[in-house]
Amino acid sequence: MVTLEKIAHLAEECRFDTMGPTGGVDTEKLSTLGEGTRHDVCASTFSPRETPLPGICHAFTQDGRCVSLFKTLYTNHCTHQCSYCTNAANCSRKARAFSYTPEELAKITISLYRSNYIEGLFLSSGAGRDEDAIMEKMVETARLLRQKHAFSGYIHLKVLPGSTRDHIKEAMALADRVSINLEAASASHMNEICATKSYESDILQRQRYIRDMKSEISETSETILPAGQTTQLVVGAAGESDEEIFKRVLYEYKEIGVKRAYYSAFSPQRGTPFENREAQPLWREHRLYQMDWLFRVYRFQPGEICHAFNDSGFLYDTDPKMAIAREFMDLPVDPNTAAFQQLLRVPGIGPRSAQRIVAFRKKQPIVAKAELTAMGVRIKRAAPFLKINGWRDTTLEMWQA
Repeated sequence: MVTLEKIAHLAEECRFDTMGPTGGVDTEKLSTLGEGTRHDVCASTFSPRETPLPGICHAFTQDGRCVSLFKTLYTNHCTHQCSYCTNAANCSRKARAFSYTPEELAKITISLYRSNYIEGLFLSSGAGRDEDAIMEKMVETARLLRQKHAFSGYIHLKVLPGSTRDHIKEAMALADRVSINLEAASASHMNEICATKSYESDILQRQRYIRDMKSEISETSETILPAGQTTQLVVGAAGESDEEIFKRVLYEYKEIGVKRAYYSAFSPQRGTPFENREAQPLWREHRLYQMDWLFRVYRFQPGEICHAFNDSGFLYDTDPKMAIAREFMDLPVDPNTAAFQQLLRVPGIGPRSAQRIVAFRKKQPIVAKAELTAMGVRIKRAAPFLKINGWRDTTLEMWQA
């Protein structure tokens, strides 16, 4: 593991570039700005937010490869009043304010990268006193890395709410991925958690800028923003239902064209206006990721997914795919004849196992559960919904979460 002292030492030595020394890097700064990104999600993992080392995190690529990122704020100073955030102006227990310079942050990143501790940079920030000035410095950091240091690693830049179109365009030209956090499912919910941001003009309009500029530039360049744009919601801070979140995410995927939506369960922080609000269970975040996966990967229709919500619009702490199967699957599915999309609707069968089933049955019929198990099917979940060799389970397994 690379320690904070090691990061500071590498940055101070900086033997890989031509910049002069900056007098050393404060480990308190490294820790504070790294810890400040604790609730910025870069991987859809169902896990505690505590990490052994602020600053270094792990994310996963679309092919499942795990990569290490230097994950940090540019500054933890912020004039916005997000009632759940410890960096916000209305937090009574704010940490000491720190900020990098573009040169300093580029130095740390390139030193870690060339020492094989990281494969990329995940850069977020508070708004500072002037969010345009901070966004310009974040872009300058990426420019130094790409143009001065020939950095070929991954860069994810968070776009600050209200950023200018020019700054966003520059960020898109330098980063692999950009994102702007939705935070809330609607304008009314945003007003509940933050009175200083306009949901429509500061966030949604900036997302449209990214969408439209990527479309325009892609006509002449295939390399612009290869990992696209993403977004993130704080789950439960404003009392929104899972169904409200789902409807907003549908808009994001269909109208904005985001690659991924990420979910962060609300956790009250001491000193914030929301410190006495109830924490949201991590299982709620987990179920939202499962719901998202059903729509984005399994290609379930919104009308199907809506059956996973209760009358109040919330998901249960159970696999939403199981709830949908109980609602729609009146008859068992024969794995020897079912279409690929039919197989995907069976709990315990995913895209890979469905592909294996289709390939296997071209050679010989499936006659036993053991054959499905060998293909990766979670047979205890799937069996009540299958008819194998003319037989169907008649147990109560299908009613278990």
